[in-house]
Amino acid sequence: MALIAHVDHGKTTLVDAMLRATGVFGVHETQVDRILDSEDQERERGITILAKAASVTWRGTKINLVDTPGHADFAGEVERALALVDGVLLLVDAAEGPMPQTRYVLSKALARHLPAVVVVNKVDRPDARLDAVVDEIYELFFDLDASEHHIDFPIVSAVARRARAMLGVGVPPEDADLAPLLDTVVRTIPAPAGDADAPLQALVTNLDASDYLGRLAIGRVVNGTFDAREPVALCHRRPEEPPILRRPTKMLGFSGLDRVDVESIVAGDLFIAAGFGEVEIGDTFTDPSDPRPLPRLEVEEPVLRMTFGVNTSPLAGREGHLLTSRQIRERLEREALGNVSIRLEATDSPEEIEVSGRGELQLAVLIETMRREGFELQVSRPRVVTKEIDGTLHEPLERAVVDVPDEHVGSVTQAVAPRKGTVLDLRPGDTGRTIITLQAPARGLLGFRTLLMTVTRGTALVHQQLVGWAPWAGELPHRHGGAIISDRAGTATGFALDNLQKRGELFVRPGDVVYEGMVIGENARPEEMTANPTKGKQLTNIRTHASDDAIKLQPARVHTLETAIEWIAEDELVEVTPTSVRIRKRHLTESERKLARKR
Repeated sequence: MALIAHVDHGKTTLVDAMLRATGVFGVHETQVDRILDSEDQERERGITILAKAASVTWRGTKINLVDTPGHADFAGEVERALALVDGVLLLVDAAEGPMPQTRYVLSKALARHLPAVVVVNKVDRPDARLDAVVDEIYELFFDLDASEHHIDFPIVSAVARRARAMLGVGVPPEDADLAPLLDTVVRTIPAPAGDADAPLQALVTNLDASDYLGRLAIGRVVNGTFDAREPVALCHRRPEEPPILRRPTKMLGFSGLDRVDVESIVAGDLFIAAGFGEVEIGDTFTDPSDPRPLPRLEVEEPVLRMTFGVNTSPLAGREGHLLTSRQIRERLEREALGNVSIRLEATDSPEEIEVSGRGELQLAVLIETMRREGFELQVSRPRVVTKEIDGTLHEPLERAVVDVPDEHVGSVTQAVAPRKGTVLDLRPGDTGRTIITLQAPARGLLGFRTLLMTVTRGTALVHQQLVGWAPWAGELPHRHGGAIISDRAGTATGFALDNLQKRGELFVRPGDVVYEGMVIGENARPEEMTANPTKGKQLTNIRTHASDDAIKLQPARVHTLETAIEWIAEDELVEVTPTSVRIRKRHLTESERKLARKR
């Protein structure tokens, strides 16, 4: 079964509790919170990025658990996980109720006719509104046109971090455990429908890599028995070519959090198979004497595209060790193989490659992963993917749900108006916060999250989701000020920056290395300006009050990867290295920029 929910509703915490309740951890083992969020970025950001599998055994029944991401940017992972399972555990926060991503993941589960167990989590919150949330859950099922057998779902109330649950609506007693939840799962989620004696059909839904075994195919056996001692046929996406016939070099299964060696895996269980370097997501392992491929996995189209290229700045090669276009291309091709929602396209330049994805967060996570691996690269501003519909240019339309304190509602509505957005719903809560639902072109919501964090002093929660396509909305505002550009290479001095800060906001501090064409700040006016940030104070014998004023610098604005990508204009790039994020002009010298503008 898959655990599906909106962001922060407690999926990964509940998996932890189930692993502990079923004795997966030994008595002496060190236990970490959110054990399945094993990637560094997952633990730092507090989100799940990759769908992960584990298994538990409860009173003689083996339950395979798949933990899925809650962010819409990683919806490809959700769709892939739902192809593996026989049912879902739908988690809903007892205070927030069903949120946009709840609707999205539930609609995908209902489309696959998967039965659900509804868990109302965090029922011990002081602002919990149990009865109202349960009503909202039923309304959500009705809105999604769920059939009667789907609406007849069991409800379990839980406090996942305390590992307590009870059947029905209420607050579990202090001495409760997770037995009511696990019993309900075994009762409600059906056993696998596959036939162990039928010809083999096993769907590949994920890929992994091992230094010793090469590429690993991960998926589920739908029918038959996958035997590592027998040759199997791999049906790929090229129907004109015959299936690949080979015996797996190794077969692994899931046991708790571990991968264990097995000789065969029967219908209904998850497998990991080595020995097929050509395998891709969506391929089917079948019986060589009766090859019957399963339908390939289909995921929604990407919304944003960015250009990834070789770092060509004067500081290239100082901080990273993976620099060439070949290394960047191979890394991106490896990512696209294992991530079904990433697309790659060639560009006019051999040193650049265009990468399309589901959202800013997904692309930022990919870039952050690459810089941690030692890559240096430069990336462009995200642009939306467009399409022609009935001869008219259309662009993606997104819905955003913003949860803000009541006093900031006006700031949010003012921020969305210039971005061609419309407010669809305003829902004041009992806790001094309001939930605003708005709709805008995907271009208009680029950088919207950062803007909201600024105007609400970091108290806003924003969730975005693709809802369809709309006619091109025309030009949209970007940023207010032009770029302040360094006109030479050197080291920034406090004396020069003190004079420059009167003209705008700075991105560099005294002692930072700068180069010609590097963006060192944002002008208070819309036009660009070039400046010398390396100028030193002239040393003379003259001592006057005016010449000896102390330097008082405002703190520089430190760009993160996400804020830099949102801030840049079309003629600018973000230079990303393992230790630095810098903004630069695409053309570094003033003469090149003038020539480009003329063109």
